[in-house]
Amino acid sequence: MSLVPPLGPTLSTLTLLTLVLQSSQPHAPRTGSLASSPFVRWLIGFGAIGIFVIAIIDSSIIPLPIPGTTDLLLLLISVHPNATAIHIVSLVALAIAGSLIGGYLTWNTGRKGGLPALEKHVSAKVRGRIDNWVQRHGSLAVFLAAVLPPPIPLTPFLLAAGALGVSRARFLVSYTAARITRYSLIGWLGFHYGRQVVHFWRHSLAEWSTPILYIYGSLVVLGICYALFKFVKARRAAGMQTTPQTP
Repeated sequence: MSLVPPLGPTLSTLTLLTLVLQSSQPHAPRTGSLASSPFVRWLIGFGAIGIFVIAIIDSSIIPLPIPGTTDLLLLLISVHPNATAIHIVSLVALAIAGSLIGGYLTWNTGRKGGLPALEKHVSAKVRGRIDNWVQRHGSLAVFLAAVLPPPIPLTPFLLAAGALGVSRARFLVSYTAARITRYSLIGWLGFHYGRQVVHFWRHSLAEWSTPILYIYGSLVVLGICYALFKFVKARRAAGMQTTPQTP
């Protein structure tokens, strides 16, 4: 069975989102510190590949230090005055695709590692409740964890779904539906209410806009570097364990 989920519902939803955004009232130019920030302009250029990579890591067993980083980045780019409906739909599609890759890898880690993998990556404090939820509700638990915002944890539910036997098909259907719903809503909110966001930013946080955005960007970059470091370290440890010992 292919690990790529059916594309029909995804493409239909993105097409519908494009029509909804294009039918919205045209936005007046959104000026102010948020729109004119060089960091946000950099994000617009970096946005496509950035959202894709961050969405993969954000759904992995080594999440970024800020919960919901993909949501924040998608929302931040969506409120930019240069973001068109087609641009936002493309970013939503990349966020969904990246999240599906990261989520599938996490589910597969739980499937291959079983309960020991769950015990390794999920604290005992929450593991019992998550196990009960997944055993009782299966793919519905995956859907709710993937569609609800932080502080609902995502990674423990994905690991538990793999470890406790949620099938690949059920997992992909529920997880894909949740991510389409979540990221489409975020893109629509950013596009539709972007002027209000920029207005609030300009009048309340103008003098702090550049430091806030640079701190946020630095945390994202550090999170990616930390995730890559942990991944390489885990691969090396696994290689050392499988290397036969010579007498």
